[in-house]
Amino acid sequence: MDIATITELITTKLMDWAEALIKLLPNIIVSAVVLVIGFYIAKFVRKIAKNLISKVSPNHTLNNLFSSIVYAVMIGIVLFTVLSILNLDKAVTSILAGAGILGLGLAFAFQDIAANFISGIFISFRKPIRIGDIVQIKDYMGKVKGINLRDTEIETFQGKIVIIPNKDVFQNPIENYTLINKRRFDLTVGVSYGDDLDKVQQITLNAVKDIEMLSKTDEVSVFFTEFGDSSINLSIRMWINTTEQSTFNLVGSEAIKRIKKAYDANDIMIPFPIRTLDFGIKGGVSLSEIPLQMGSEPISEN
Repeated sequence: MDIATITELITTKLMDWAEALIKLLPNIIVSAVVLVIGFYIAKFVRKIAKNLISKVSPNHTLNNLFSSIVYAVMIGIVLFTVLSILNLDKAVTSILAGAGILGLGLAFAFQDIAANFISGIFISFRKPIRIGDIVQIKDYMGKVKGINLRDTEIETFQGKIVIIPNKDVFQNPIENYTLINKRRFDLTVGVSYGDDLDKVQQITLNAVKDIEMLSKTDEVSVFFTEFGDSSINLSIRMWINTTEQSTFNLVGSEAIKRIKKAYDANDIMIPFPIRTLDFGIKGGVSLSEIPLQMGSEPISEN
């Protein structure tokens, strides 16, 4: 093939491309206009979506995410529209197919992240917990410090920050002590079998009912629960007018001191555990029956 033939082929090809470009020029202009207008419309729709979701959810992170998703969807629609105007339907089909396969692969690879993310969205809308609530989730109890789309932060009463994945928060029981804005302190104590139980009940109630931090609308209850090994056990239930852990501990300490002082003043005995020691393998023998041995010779009782 000589140079003249090669030149003719190149010229013909360039002419064909120029002709195709001229025919496509109106579509290019229209697609450019659609692209510019589409970007402005997408921004406007994102702003409206953010304002609407802000009226439902106070979570700024969730609101930004939702508006960003709406913006991405609008941009995708604009881009596919532009490709269709340019008669690139095959490219649109290929992109959609590739996006589907990619999305399926990512769903399997990041299913835990997706589960935490979706759980975070449900938590933000349902609001079972709020920042500042005293809660117990699984084995962790403390104050909620932050709620993100992926995890929830809890500061335990020991001062530790525990980060719990939102999937565990959403799928496990949540004990929220802040919803009713009060907590109950349960105290168990045992008294001797020889004490007057009616007297014990009244003295116990009088000892704790005037603690300052107790709720004024809920009565203190004292009732006997069981016959123990060496005592009759009773339970004292007191409602505290706050959920703060420091007050909870303070009420418990004050109740123990008052009950101990009241029992001492009224000769009510809190018995020690009684233990029986058996000496011998079968049935045991009395300690007095065992000869005392010093050195190699037993000591006679006479």
